[in-house]
Amino acid sequence: MSRAPEPLAIGRVVGEVVDNFLPSVKMTVTYNSNKQVANGHELMPAVIAARPRVEIGGDDLRAAHTLIMIDPDAPSPSDPYLREHLHWMVTDIPGTTDASFGKEVVSYENPRPMVGIHRYVFILFKQRGRQTVSPPSSRDYFNTRRFSDDNGLGLPVAAVYFNAQRETAARRR
Repeated sequence: MSRAPEPLAIGRVVGEVVDNFLPSVKMTVTYNSNKQVANGHELMPAVIAARPRVEIGGDDLRAAHTLIMIDPDAPSPSDPYLREHLHWMVTDIPGTTDASFGKEVVSYENPRPMVGIHRYVFILFKQRGRQTVSPPSSRDYFNTRRFSDDNGLGLPVAAVYFNAQRETAARRR
């Protein structure tokens, strides 16, 4: 019997954004206190307008983590020439807490997909120590792999993504 395919690989997050990794920290992303992000599920733009709550598991309060949220499909999935667009970055998040305990170095920019279905990916890295991560100079042309290499972060410890597309009047009904 074969294993079920990994959702991050099916959604091309593994491959296009990050290399294959073994999740080692539990991460829960929740919008509006009741919409939990699940791989490949669609969330409406109205739901994702405000910054989500991101809870980080683990068993070590002394561990520091970096959270990034990116759109690998900017400005459109058929021509993602701005790949990747950085929507949010929080560093120095202690293990067993949530992103509000970290340092927001790139403020949350709510997703506004204009064309096609976009993937929005939350990626969590374990830092070597506190205050060891430098923010990028721009939101556009962000590269998760290069960012990880430049900051000595290694492979992710957790990731989850959702899909969103432009909300038309017909879809709001």
